[in-house]
Amino acid sequence: MPGRPSLAGRSLLLVLRPISGMGGGGSALKVCADHRGGINWLSLSPDGQRLLTGSEDGTARLWSTADGQCCALLQGHESYVTFCQLEDEAAFTCSADCTIRKWDVLTGQCLQVFRGHTSIVNRILVTNNQLFSSSYDRTARAWNVDKGQVSQEFRGHRNCVLTLAYSAPWDLPGAPCMEEALAGGLLVTGSTDGTAKVWQVASGCCHQTLRGHTGAVLCLVLDTPSHTAFTGSTDATIRAWDILSGEQLRVFREHQGSVICLELVNRHVYSGSADRTVKCWLADTGESVRTFAAHGHSVSALKYHAGTWASALLHLPYDIPVRRANRSRRGLPKLTLPCQPMPHAPQLPGQGRGLSGREAQWRHVFTVFTGSGDARARAFDAQSGALRRVFRGHAFIINCIQVHGQVLYTASHDGALRLWDVRGLPRAPPPRPGAPKRSLSRLFNNKVGCAAAAPLQPA
Repeated sequence: MPGRPSLAGRSLLLVLRPISGMGGGGSALKVCADHRGGINWLSLSPDGQRLLTGSEDGTARLWSTADGQCCALLQGHESYVTFCQLEDEAAFTCSADCTIRKWDVLTGQCLQVFRGHTSIVNRILVTNNQLFSSSYDRTARAWNVDKGQVSQEFRGHRNCVLTLAYSAPWDLPGAPCMEEALAGGLLVTGSTDGTAKVWQVASGCCHQTLRGHTGAVLCLVLDTPSHTAFTGSTDATIRAWDILSGEQLRVFREHQGSVICLELVNRHVYSGSADRTVKCWLADTGESVRTFAAHGHSVSALKYHAGTWASALLHLPYDIPVRRANRSRRGLPKLTLPCQPMPHAPQLPGQGRGLSGREAQWRHVFTVFTGSGDARARAFDAQSGALRRVFRGHAFIINCIQVHGQVLYTASHDGALRLWDVRGLPRAPPPRPGAPKRSLSRLFNNKVGCAAAAPLQPA
């Protein structure tokens, strides 16, 4: 596509590669390399049946989570796709061609083109039959999903608008003096001008400007029950804000590089940074309680996953033949894709039966998955911080990750979508009393992304 490098086409591969070393091995179930350019984003549908990838090649693709097959090619953008969001009945993509498109997930046909932005559309958010977008043209916009028309324009940032989040009106306090202002909910935007802004969706007016960061705001998450926004910046800090009053509540200081990604889970904030670490913080106090190290480059993607998994092998109705390095002469072995969690799995570990009728031991697993600029994904024990597994195979930075059932999906700038088996992650050993606290990796400069790393060794 114009203005961006394109990678050569690749054929579909089926790979199983055992990995040795710290954290155990990771088995690549499948490599989907239909895109002819890097994958910038990956979205999972609410029902978990489909995946959507947006690429540097100007296309998006829909994939089935049941078998990993590409089920639709979405073509129409005139430049690279920056972001995408998948709903049960429609897919949404935005692009450097300044447009947003809505697609039918069954036919792959473009249903609507949203025009109005004058520069790259960086992010989109679809919620409550509204579409919100942020752009390098220094604006954010609200659109009517059905008509494709702009319903509100939010102007006030002095530079690119990178990230956004929305709080619906029913999630906000119903003070009589605020009812009219909050009738359409609040939109929160983060910008490279170093500020975040809170907008009244109904009127388009700026409700609050959140000032305090000394660098670009790269990411934000919203805790709607407490109407608190958490913002991450190139100034290496995370800040918590009351979006109603605009008050800065607390500052999270321990990272030594840009904060690139955030996730909020169970009153804990997880942050990925250019200092090659992920940190876990108490959302209410700002205290750092855990550090996930061992990355070889900046942390570019982050996903917390809580699952009830079976420790015994459960079979799906299909098998994928794969090659093994030391295979038997009698024939190729077969790898069975991992099962999805049972819809009525027991609340406490106990005995259950899989689809094959075999008994299985259920256990709760809490995992932090990360993607990094070193082209590897990692799985950490969420409670101890111990590294459980390293997933090797990508050639460039991992831009996005998703987890569905017992499959990890990683999307990379090498143009590949990889499916990984995450069954049987080794249990983390209990921490030794009095063990010294691990030091952080060396400083990274505060830039989006990271500095050039040493060449990767062959996996």
